[in-house]
Amino acid sequence: MALPSHARAVIVGGGIIGCSVAYHLTKHGWKDVVLLERKKLTSGTTWHAAGLVRGMLYSGNLTKLARYSIELYRKLEAETGQATGLKQNGSISIATNEERWDELRRGASLAHAFGVDAEPITPKQVAEKYPLMNTSDLLGAIFFPNDGQCNPADTAMALAKGARMGGAKIFEDTRVAAILKQDGRVTGVRTDDGQEIKSDIVVNCSGMWAREVGLMAGVNVPLHAAEHFYVVTEPMDVPSNLPVMRDMDACAYYKEDAGKLLIGAFEPNAKPWGMNGIRADFCFDELPEDFDHFQPVLEGAIHRIPKLGETGIRKFFNGPESFSPDQRYLLGEAPELKNFFVAAGFNSIGIQSGGGAGMALASWIVDGHPPFDLWDVDIRRMMPHQNRKTYLYDRVSEALGLLYAMHWPYRQFTTARGIRRTPLYMRLQENGACFGDVAGWERPNWFAPRGVEPKYEYSFKRQNWFPYCGDEVKATREKVGLYDQSTFAKFLVRGPDAEAQLQRISASDVGGAPGRAIYTQWLNERGGIEADLTVTRIAEDEYWIVTAAATAVRDKNWLIRHIEPGAKVTVDDITNAYAVIGVMGPNARALLQPLTEADLSNAGFPFGASKEINIGHATVRATRISYMGELGWELYVPTEFAVGVFDTVFAAGTPHGLKLCGMHAMDVCRIEKAYRHWGHDITDEDTPLEAGLGFAVAWDKNVNFIGRDALLKQKGQKLPKRILQFALENPEPLLYHNEPIYRNGERVGHTSSANYGHHLGRAIAMGYVKNEAGVDADWVASGKWEIEVGLKREPARASLKPMYDPTSGRMKV
Repeated sequence: MALPSHARAVIVGGGIIGCSVAYHLTKHGWKDVVLLERKKLTSGTTWHAAGLVRGMLYSGNLTKLARYSIELYRKLEAETGQATGLKQNGSISIATNEERWDELRRGASLAHAFGVDAEPITPKQVAEKYPLMNTSDLLGAIFFPNDGQCNPADTAMALAKGARMGGAKIFEDTRVAAILKQDGRVTGVRTDDGQEIKSDIVVNCSGMWAREVGLMAGVNVPLHAAEHFYVVTEPMDVPSNLPVMRDMDACAYYKEDAGKLLIGAFEPNAKPWGMNGIRADFCFDELPEDFDHFQPVLEGAIHRIPKLGETGIRKFFNGPESFSPDQRYLLGEAPELKNFFVAAGFNSIGIQSGGGAGMALASWIVDGHPPFDLWDVDIRRMMPHQNRKTYLYDRVSEALGLLYAMHWPYRQFTTARGIRRTPLYMRLQENGACFGDVAGWERPNWFAPRGVEPKYEYSFKRQNWFPYCGDEVKATREKVGLYDQSTFAKFLVRGPDAEAQLQRISASDVGGAPGRAIYTQWLNERGGIEADLTVTRIAEDEYWIVTAAATAVRDKNWLIRHIEPGAKVTVDDITNAYAVIGVMGPNARALLQPLTEADLSNAGFPFGASKEINIGHATVRATRISYMGELGWELYVPTEFAVGVFDTVFAAGTPHGLKLCGMHAMDVCRIEKAYRHWGHDITDEDTPLEAGLGFAVAWDKNVNFIGRDALLKQKGQKLPKRILQFALENPEPLLYHNEPIYRNGERVGHTSSANYGHHLGRAIAMGYVKNEAGVDADWVASGKWEIEVGLKREPARASLKPMYDPTSGRMKV
């Protein structure tokens, strides 16, 4: 079969992901689909995958994709005649210490939030389900009855056959040597023998080679291969209905394999592989054995399954898997190149996620947007520096092992750190900052008092920094806190058409005279929130956009792609040109007024105003706004003056009770105030009305802004989904997010973000709840509310209004 000269979509890579995308595109009626595989189908990593399938991942929508995969694999044989080997014998995750048992119980509650069956079982019940296991040291376990395993190669072949049945053409031994593009858009591919296929869509499903293929297109696809080990025993008396078992504290998983046991490892210190490239003839290859590296896992396995001590090893396997910097896969349209899509970096859950990821990406390609919120895996979360080989090498050595390490709240990566530092970094470090990593930035999460090491001691209970965060919140609420907010992403938008374009893109009215900061959302055509940010008019033809560090790539990409062709507008990233010092709290005015000639009174500098003022020897832009719910200013300081301004403010702060504060305190304050956080409380499938942000919509402005028509259909209607704020009645339990919410004993939603409210004195959360007849004040007030924490339901109060300062009077004095 000859290569065609044109295709509607070209898929690069013939593992389970590429085959799934091809299969699902044909289900949308796309017949003109071509899949190109450099060697043989499944020959990269799919063929040697363990084939574990689980019905749950760490967010609701990713769980939806995982469950879809299982359902798809169940029906593929009937559709295609190709078996997948799916067996749903369930899975068991065991706990041998209190910390792991806390984690597993919270994980079971998370499963319940997403409608997944998860049952706590005793060690005796574990022994009944898994008779080979030594259960003497178990505290408990969680049983997932719908989990199981499949044959990875057979499953991929079933998807390939289904794709062919739908009209797709698959070519093996065909390597893509170049990605063709023009005017910022992909136009096709060229193979290594010089043949070109013109195409509207190119999809990078190249697995370990996805980074290399991305670079051909000028696209960052941050992933790196690591060695992944498992052994297969000699035949044993193993029941065929044995569940998959995970002993995460011993870094191991176990599955029945045709009368034998397969024991795999996610060891703490992984071995990155392929740093200098992967040889051209790599196909169904294995890597050299490293028994010394695997031995600690095997010793733990003999303890867990004593019969292994008298059973030989038939196969010691070592093969490469690709891992992303944050353990989440990479999906979606690349921000650097239109119509170039990516599905790669699956971190050893490619089989589990393959069916769902292929379905979601095919829908994204056909409809022009994802089928639901997929920010957890959206490739636009990645920063350019994360594609550097040295960064990936360091990070992957840690990322593989973290799959089975304790999933502590607030856990920080330890590798590839110190890459991006704000101008205030050294000053903060000198004053006891404990830094966290977001988008490569080192941000102060909390401050240790003198004599205390600024280091996390993790727990599911109150961690070591808990009281220090409480002191920071107290200072912000009662006196004044200083926050380093320099990691805000900042874009300069200017040109004669700047106002017109931003009015089209923004739901709020961002016109008017210069000198006002406007809080707004950017919406999609369905009314969903694509971005949550401020737009400040600096001059008639000049605006500043300020948004979160984590969404910098996404938000800039959304802005640029929604500026109309021919519009006279430029967009420049000025993030690194300005530090941002937040001065927040009731004493903020008293602290800052002596340092400037500007009038900081409420009349002279009202809430929302933005002006250039002098502080010390520098001219700064002061914007009166707050994410903490208090009187305060964000001071945008040219980078070269940042340390001097910090020193001036810090030195003047003592009489006013100034305290350095970190991101944890900011998060507490914003959750108490019920301020939304994009990616948790608001996403591209939540509208401003559902999110309680209707006040930020300029219904009457003379611009048909994106999403307006969708919102008008909701306006005035009873909404079946709305966000609420919750407070636990019991002040002891902690909430983190994704806990199930119950009303009158019925699960109606799950928390979207949560923290301990130090000022309110209990755990506070936000979360969406659903009621077909409408969520209104009467329905909320008439319900008995509970939130499930570690399999225990805790009574809670629910409110449509913020529990802290519902009128926002504190910010506007």
